[in-house]
Amino acid sequence: MSIKVDQALCSGCGLCVELCPEVFSWGSEGKAVVKKQESETCDLEEIADQCPMEAIEI
Repeated sequence: MSIKVDQALCSGCGLCVELCPEVFSWGSEGKAVVKKQESETCDLEEIADQCPMEAIEI
């Protein structure tokens, strides 16, 4: 599984960072970035589905 955040689509709403700080964090431009490619505690596909900008690709 490969996870990435499309920086052109990300609005910086922070939903993914709030839901799974283990995987997502803030980048230098105030947009989400992926810091880890897997999680034992978060359903990453569900988080991607919840992204209002559809910026998370799995």
